[in-house]
Amino acid sequence: MLARADALAALTEERFDVLVIGGGVTGAGVAFDAASRGYSVAIVERADWASGTSSRSSKMVHGGLRYLQNFDLGLVREALVERQIMVAMAPHLVYPTPFLVPTLGDERRSLKIGVGLNMYDVMATTRVRQGRRERGDEEQWSPDRHRTIPGEEAAELIPALEPRDPRDAYLFYDCQTDDARLVLTILGEAERFGAVGVNGVEVAELLDEGGRAAGAECVDRATGERFTVRAANVVNATGVWADRIRPHEIHDEAEVPWIAPSRGTHITVSTDDLPIGRAACIVPAGEDRTIFALPWYGRTLIGTTDREYEGDLDHPSPSADDIEYLLDAVNSFFGVELDRSRITGAYAGVRPLISTGDQHKSADISRKAELYETSSGMLTITGGKLTTWRRMAKQVVDRLVEREGREAPCRTHELPLGMPAEAEDLEPPAGLDGALPEGWRDLLAFRYGHAARHVLRVAAERPELARPIVEGMPDLLAEVVIAARYEQARSVADVLLRRTRLGLVAAPALRTADDVREVARVLGGELGWDEAQVESAASDWVREAREEGIDPAGENRPYADRGEA
Repeated sequence: MLARADALAALTEERFDVLVIGGGVTGAGVAFDAASRGYSVAIVERADWASGTSSRSSKMVHGGLRYLQNFDLGLVREALVERQIMVAMAPHLVYPTPFLVPTLGDERRSLKIGVGLNMYDVMATTRVRQGRRERGDEEQWSPDRHRTIPGEEAAELIPALEPRDPRDAYLFYDCQTDDARLVLTILGEAERFGAVGVNGVEVAELLDEGGRAAGAECVDRATGERFTVRAANVVNATGVWADRIRPHEIHDEAEVPWIAPSRGTHITVSTDDLPIGRAACIVPAGEDRTIFALPWYGRTLIGTTDREYEGDLDHPSPSADDIEYLLDAVNSFFGVELDRSRITGAYAGVRPLISTGDQHKSADISRKAELYETSSGMLTITGGKLTTWRRMAKQVVDRLVEREGREAPCRTHELPLGMPAEAEDLEPPAGLDGALPEGWRDLLAFRYGHAARHVLRVAAERPELARPIVEGMPDLLAEVVIAARYEQARSVADVLLRRTRLGLVAAPALRTADDVREVARVLGGELGWDEAQVESAASDWVREAREEGIDPAGENRPYADRGEA
């Protein structure tokens, strides 16, 4: 990715075919799709790349088994195609995981789940064939049909089940990813096709030329400087903020979507406290509700809730009730006694559900994406889910192609996202093999693919950066340099929440300014900070961590007093 100063300069030097507003997975996807079809593209993000919903998901790339309960068959079919395509596009970053639905004690096996899994199998098999046809690739991962496995096998896959003596379990497959790293990888590919992207840029107002949206007046939030980005087309891909970007001449509220935000809360715990093994588990959580317990970055990730939300969209914080709900579910199901002191991280994301005007709970609203075109010509894409980002982007760019009469078919289904690398092929810098933390190969191969060599090159040049950011975790200080130099990271939070994910899985080790000062100093070395700026950046992390509520084990728990605010 271009250095931020260079990208800012490029935004003002040309008129673009497309300006994309919003740097989450959908905006990144639109930039990638449009650039790969030959459009000149600018993309701006108000905060950091993926800092909204796209870094706060359940980290799953899946069809959505529970959507079958609402008969969202079209959404499930669509997502299963995209799941298959994504595994082929980024095999190092999107990987299959076995999922279990255990039967414990005297409970009866759920006929409803069995029927749902049969439907899932049928749709998945059909969609695998469709995904292969779209890519022209027969050498892809293909999910096995679901099956029933004995309790002993279930306990081997998920050791936390062993004390519960499971009778048997359904076994099926879905996929996982690192959502923020997925966004950064998509942005990197968009830039490879010529797109120019800058984070920390807020759209102040849209430009109007003859009643048509023709770019935007923007503000660099770091300096307060205003500048103009001119474009023939404007795409609003701001997700849950979609109804805040409006052409000034619009008076008809029917022209823009009305977002009904839904908060999803997640927590992480040590695998010593809840040994999830190498499989994910579907956990009952009240009447007709389930949550997931997933292996992720060496922790057990537990989520999600689904509640209507009217609070701060910039810093949605996990509520005390949501935390207790998740803990109660896993404690009851696994027979453990986890409390907040055992939590290693927590986060909440706000889903951009589209209201139909009906008075339904957010859990009942479809996750289907919608494309809106206002009288100004601006296209707004919102709704949807992480798994369907590519199809949502295709929908937007197909509309641009249609109204301009271009001959430019979508290519993203056949384009790779980054280059995979085998963990065993990564060689440590000379003399540093013993200095690198356990697990570094697997982590770098997953997070960066072939680009992991950039991290190792930095570690070779500066051996002091071959050490872990947090003791006991495999993330390297060299990654802070990569984040600033190639990924436009501008704060400690950018590094700890989105370039690495340590803020979500090692929060108790990152409570104070002292804990992150070394990260701030390495980041500041790349960004030209003096010592006062380094200290300020470390202090800013503490404030933002509290706003985000990511440290539930600490003394300052902002969500503890917020309830369902």
